[in-house]
Amino acid sequence: MNAAALTHLDASGEANMVDVSQKAVTSRTAIAEGRVLMRAETLELVLSGDAKKGDVRATARIAGIMAAKKTHELIPLCHPLLLSKVAVEIEPDTALPGLTVRATAKVAGQTGVEMEALTAVSVACLTIYDMVKAVDRGMRIEAIRLIEKSGGKSGDWHAEESA
Repeated sequence: MNAAALTHLDASGEANMVDVSQKAVTSRTAIAEGRVLMRAETLELVLSGDAKKGDVRATARIAGIMAAKKTHELIPLCHPLLLSKVAVEIEPDTALPGLTVRATAKVAGQTGVEMEALTAVSVACLTIYDMVKAVDRGMRIEAIRLIEKSGGKSGDWHAEESA
């Protein structure tokens, strides 16, 4: 891909915020996912609700929602959006062992919400790590990715199944 195809770069290669003023307002949705791998004992602690810092999943869910709403403050050149929905789901997976985090972001706007969904997942995963790092510093945050997006000029997109 050449630099001219990147929407945040002008003809001279300078970074700029994309002008979306001429784009149509459409309903847009993005879903992102990530996971935190941990020892089985750490997962049991999280699920029991006995972590020293409190309810890990509830706190991470709120952190993810808050982060999505601040994406434009964290990622250069992102537009501030009037999000109509942010949902963060955190499910245990004993096979990992760990937690799978999934975020959905929705907006009626002129630009997509992929970065908001990805930011929600990232910060929720970081919050999980922070809340139980005292008992498991070897946790791994991985596989953060966009699962699907809909709306806008480019239409719908779905990630290929991971191996």
